[in-house]
Amino acid sequence: MNSNLSSFVKQSSAGLRAMIVLTVVCGLFYPALVWGVGRVLAPGQADGSLVSAHGKVVGSSLIGQQWAGNEWFVGRPSASDYSGTTSGGTNLSGTALSAQVATRAKAAHLDMASAPPDALTASASGLDPHVSPAYAAAQVPRVAAARGLPDSEVSALVARYTQGRVAGFLGEPRVNVLELNLALARLSAQVAR
Repeated sequence: MNSNLSSFVKQSSAGLRAMIVLTVVCGLFYPALVWGVGRVLAPGQADGSLVSAHGKVVGSSLIGQQWAGNEWFVGRPSASDYSGTTSGGTNLSGTALSAQVATRAKAAHLDMASAPPDALTASASGLDPHVSPAYAAAQVPRVAAARGLPDSEVSALVARYTQGRVAGFLGEPRVNVLELNLALARLSAQVAR
């Protein structure tokens, strides 16, 4: 019985030491190393790809946000109401999703048959910061009218902020809504002068 207790204590001690060493290595050293390398090689991305205007952080280029008013381009609908604390799509039935799409089309004054899909459907995360160039173009008349700008100027702005495929072949062309709206605000301020 004494040898069983001694064996138990040795095994427990070895297990406890392994747990402590792995916790320190995997829970402290490795995350600190990854954070440090990220800060050196890609400081903007390591900070969350924050976007600033007039010295104030106004959002992240990686997370969509809600825009209110006709004078702004709006992003994709969000299943999570643009809450960064939760993300994900919906778990609705096909009938419920169809009804949701119809409601969004009606609210946006879009024809369901010809509307860009991202105008009516939420992304998988519900936090997509981009819209398709087609959806941005569909919003040009509304935004231009609300700001008193010519459609051609606002369309040129959309074209300037349209990003191509990553590495020339990955993904689809896209427009970052936050960056486009900041450029739109700068354009409106210039016109107002």
